[in-house]
Amino acid sequence: MGAKTALLAYADGDIATALRGAAAGDREEAEALVRRVHPGHLVDGVADECLWDAVYPPDDVTYVVALPGVDLLCDRRLAFDPPSALPARLVEAGARRRIVLHGMHSVSDWLGFAVWEDGVLVRSLNVGQGGVGEDIGEPFPFELPYWAGEHPVPGWDRLPFHPLELGEAALRALFGFVMEGHNRPDDVDADAVRLHGFRVTDPTGRERAARDELYAMARRMVLHRCGQDSAER
Repeated sequence: MGAKTALLAYADGDIATALRGAAAGDREEAEALVRRVHPGHLVDGVADECLWDAVYPPDDVTYVVALPGVDLLCDRRLAFDPPSALPARLVEAGARRRIVLHGMHSVSDWLGFAVWEDGVLVRSLNVGQGGVGEDIGEPFPFELPYWAGEHPVPGWDRLPFHPLELGEAALRALFGFVMEGHNRPDDVDADAVRLHGFRVTDPTGRERAARDELYAMARRMVLHRCGQDSAER
């Protein structure tokens, strides 16, 4: 299990249906969406990418496709922990639409997904190495076998399932495709969906400074744990 995602969709119906057989969409509409999501940022075009390779872009890169029935963005800045922390302005941008957020990270064994219907949060789940961090609303049908203990993982006792396994199930149920595991005949062909690429940067530098501090903190935590393990041996 090594998948990472950072997806946000504004949909008028089923996302998978909108993605199946989709064309590339309009670049100008995609750029307009990027500017609404990141107001005040500098936006420059970069190479387009297929959905399969776009789900977890590099820092400061956003991949977008605007299609009939769905607007889909891939951007690390949109993988909120917890998912319910999605800023109000982004929820308001999806008024009268379905908003779906999906983020997972294989290094930290983290999964977070959430769904809003017409601006109302109906489900948000945040799970990771520490167990359940957030559990709002009723579980979706695709979750039930996992909570019922039908997908146990040896050595993983914090939850009755591994977060990334549920993450793949959520990705298929909410977006119509998976990153790992066997593809089904009706899965969206993520290689065929083309997204427009943009480099999106904060001109004040505050966003990068905060990110650098977060990365530095993570490195310190890793070094600290390594030191503890060496001492115990």
